[in-house]
Amino acid sequence: MLHKGRWMLGPLLLAGALLTGCGTQSGHDEARPPAEADAQVQPGGGEAIGQPQGGAAEPAPSKPEAQTGASGAHAEPGKTGSATGQSGAGGGQAAGNGDGGAAGSSGKPAQDAAEADAIRVVAKPEAISALVNKTNKLPDSYKPDDLVDPDVPFTFKEKLEKRYMRKEAAEALEKLFAAAKQDGLPLAGVSAYRSRETQAALYASYVKRDGEAAASKYSAKPGHSEHETGLAVDVTASNGKCAAQNCFGVMKEAKWLDEHAHEYGFIIRYPKGKESITGYQYEPWHLRYVGVDTAKTLVQDGLTLEEYMNQGVPVSQPKR
Repeated sequence: MLHKGRWMLGPLLLAGALLTGCGTQSGHDEARPPAEADAQVQPGGGEAIGQPQGGAAEPAPSKPEAQTGASGAHAEPGKTGSATGQSGAGGGQAAGNGDGGAAGSSGKPAQDAAEADAIRVVAKPEAISALVNKTNKLPDSYKPDDLVDPDVPFTFKEKLEKRYMRKEAAEALEKLFAAAKQDGLPLAGVSAYRSRETQAALYASYVKRDGEAAASKYSAKPGHSEHETGLAVDVTASNGKCAAQNCFGVMKEAKWLDEHAHEYGFIIRYPKGKESITGYQYEPWHLRYVGVDTAKTLVQDGLTLEEYMNQGVPVSQPKR
C-alpha cells in the first residue's frame, strides 16, 4: 500500500520526455553530507531506527575512485580525455575549481559561460523517461505533484521529504522490495525525493568539503539531480551497511539489484564502465525508475539513459 502524501496526480506519460542536444549527464545521485552510513536500520527486521530529529543528513558517498580518460582525468559525459575543471592534455586542475589549482584560472569564466550555453531545460519534466543530467536541467519551478510515501523500510523513521517518490515509481519500489525480501535479501531506502533547496544545500556542502571538481563526480548541481524528479532512490541492505558506499557494490543485495531491478522498471543509473557517458562514478545503490519496458531494453542492450535518449527531444533554453 501507499501512504498518500500531499501531492497526487494521475498517471504520467512514459515516453517523450527530454531534451535535444542531450549528451552528457548529471542528475547523479547526489550529494549527501557527511554522516554515519551504518547501523541506521534495525538489524533483521527492516524497520528503521530513528535518526536525530531534523536528520536530513545522509550517508556521505564514497570518494570517487580513479576514473580516467585519455589524459588521466575523470572524463566528462559524452567526452573522452579531460574532465570539467581539468586543464589540457596534462590533466592538471584548473584554478577556480575549489581545490586551489594553479594554472588556468583566467579561463574559468569562459569555461563557465560555455557550460551555461550547453545547458538545456527538460521540456517535459513530468515524463517517466525524462533525462536529467549535467547538461539537461529541470525547470526552476518544477516539483512533482504526485509524490507519495512508499510502504517500504527506510534507514530512518521520520516522515522526511526524502521518503517520497512519484506514485508509479513508489508502487514499483514496493514490488521490488517485496521480491528482494522473498529472495532473502531485504532492502532499505536511504534517500528518494529531494527538493531544489535541499539539493542546493547538499551540493554546496560537498563543494566546501572536497572542491567543485571532486564534488561534481558524485553530486549534482541543483536542478540537475535525478532525486528532484521523484523517480530516483538510493537503497542499501536492510541493516544499513555500506549505505551509499563503494562496499555496497560487493554485497549480495547489489548483485540482486543488478540482476533484477529492471524487472520492476528500475535501472542502475550510473553503471560501472560508463563514467565518461553518465559523468558520475559507479553507484550500485542509485536506482532510477524508467518503466519496465524501457528498463528491460536498456539492460538488454547495455545502454545508459544518455545513450538510449541520444536521438534528442524538444527542449527550451534557460532564460537569462
